[in-house]
Amino acid sequence: MFPSRFRYEAPQSLDEAISLLRDGGDYVKVLAGGQSLVPMMKLRFASPEMLVDINNVPGLDYHRTDADGSLHVGALCRHADLEHSDLLKGTQPTMAAAAPLVADPLVRNRGTLVGSVCHADPQGDWASVMLALGGSVVAQGTRGKRVIPLAEFVTGPFQNVLEPDEIVIEAVVPPAKGTRAGGYLKLERRVGDFATVGVAVAIETSADTVVRAGIALTGVGGSTIGATEAAAALTGKPLTAESIAEAAELAAAAAQPKTDHRGTAEYKRHMVSVFVKRILVAENGTAAGTSTERAA
Repeated sequence: MFPSRFRYEAPQSLDEAISLLRDGGDYVKVLAGGQSLVPMMKLRFASPEMLVDINNVPGLDYHRTDADGSLHVGALCRHADLEHSDLLKGTQPTMAAAAPLVADPLVRNRGTLVGSVCHADPQGDWASVMLALGGSVVAQGTRGKRVIPLAEFVTGPFQNVLEPDEIVIEAVVPPAKGTRAGGYLKLERRVGDFATVGVAVAIETSADTVVRAGIALTGVGGSTIGATEAAAALTGKPLTAESIAEAAELAAAAAQPKTDHRGTAEYKRHMVSVFVKRILVAENGTAAGTSTERAA
């Protein structure tokens, strides 16, 4: 199927892109990687009046660590850039675990972390990873810049809080309060399929005590789920078999899965518990989990 007619613009600067969003009409979409937007347009699930392609805007294809330890990922940084990043492997274990599991190599070569977060697909990997890490996005529009925590950014399936004239220019992970650890595990029927269940875990420890924890869930609700009670069960104490079991149970309780062709709600909730335990037990012993499970 072909998309509906639309106006195409390829601005050369961020200011030009923002002006196009401001003046472009009632329904304008920003194109970065297009790996989610273009298929939706072809199926006519999305029919924007204008497409603003930001790939010619300079200076947005970075990922870097600032002096304070915060990680910044620009709007045009591709999944593949993060997948092969030595920086992430050394400093961001949850992100390093997730990057190779995003879709398939073709999608990873064009898609972007920022685009995935803005798309707000309940089965998107990066939103749960960024939520577990306590991340935020920086939006820029005609009224300037604003920082939006991920916990406040996604409001529902395929919905976020951006104003019509705003573009997210980067995603930010705050500095660690201790030694950062964690992982991302994902259940999918085949490579590139949507997640049946995904779990992101990020912890920070100091003197054997967990000083910060984040757990977020992919594909088991109407939007990305932050398992805050599960994370709280880990915080302020050493990582033990008892705290791991409690966190896994609370994470499963936070899930809101539905029975469908990928499995029963009970099965999906069970896999949330299994993945939380697997990541944390691995971390408690050697290294965090970084694998993908295949469903039968």
